[in-house]
Amino acid sequence: EQVAALNQPSVVEIKTEKVTNSSFLQQYVQTGAGSGVIISEDGYLITNNHVINGASTIQVRTSDGTTYDAVLVGTDSKTDVAVLKINASGLRPVTFGDSDNLNVGETAVAIGNPLGELGGTVTNGIISAKDRSITLDNQQMTLLQTNAAINPGNSGGPLLNMQGQVVGMTSMKLVSSYAGSSIEGIGFAIPTGTIKEIADELIENGRVLGRPALGITVGAIPSDAAQYFEIPNGLYVKSVGQVSDAAAKGIRTGDVITSVNGTEVLTTSDLSALLDNMSVGDIVTLTVYRSGSTFDVDITLQEFSDIY
Repeated sequence: EQVAALNQPSVVEIKTEKVTNSSFLQQYVQTGAGSGVIISEDGYLITNNHVINGASTIQVRTSDGTTYDAVLVGTDSKTDVAVLKINASGLRPVTFGDSDNLNVGETAVAIGNPLGELGGTVTNGIISAKDRSITLDNQQMTLLQTNAAINPGNSGGPLLNMQGQVVGMTSMKLVSSYAGSSIEGIGFAIPTGTIKEIADELIENGRVLGRPALGITVGAIPSDAAQYFEIPNGLYVKSVGQVSDAAAKGIRTGDVITSVNGTEVLTTSDLSALLDNMSVGDIVTLTVYRSGSTFDVDITLQEFSDIY
């Protein structure tokens, strides 16, 4: 009860509009909804990139019922974090806790705007796991897992510990089936160790600087698929950024990357771990399999925000 009372005034409802072209070349307005967290008294707040991505207008409704037009300060698709600004003062910002200090089984509370209609909804659960490696929109992310109820519209809201501190930002939920059984209670949140650092840089620069990227999106090839198609184990190239050095050097969709600088890569985490130790401008050697042949290609790492 105390955690909810302390933080509900710091959680906002977000509504977006996006102009979309239909298959008949007609335009229509697509609406969306999410949640956000106030991080400063003067109107800075954070949400998920996927909540506001492509939006032509963004409106924020605070807990007292006031609606503001929001300005996008900056966004980062890799971590799914975005910063908005509203023209307000005297707001109540949240307090951030240390997500690294969480324990599995610890109680957690989520606050958000499920279905885009039920702002201020409070749900509880536990920290189900830490450091889950999850792929969202072709980006590999390390997330907290919780069984606190998270539904469409909750994205961008806070996940809180029992000290009333934000330890994560709710991001996604898995609802699937296995052997005919429904799977529920699997939600994910971006840990504060990621959120705070990215938010500060977005406020300062409008984007994250200095992050190296190859300019390709990849997926792991299951070993049975590699065996069936008689191709090596590695990473399947799903797409290539048009302005990337990878495109200029001839990397194509369908190529298989088997190693980077001589180190075998079998998962997207393998590739991310290698890139995390490199800088923009570094040259990496990709070993590429294509149509029965294997060859090396030297790629210059570029600024992530310049490619995506």
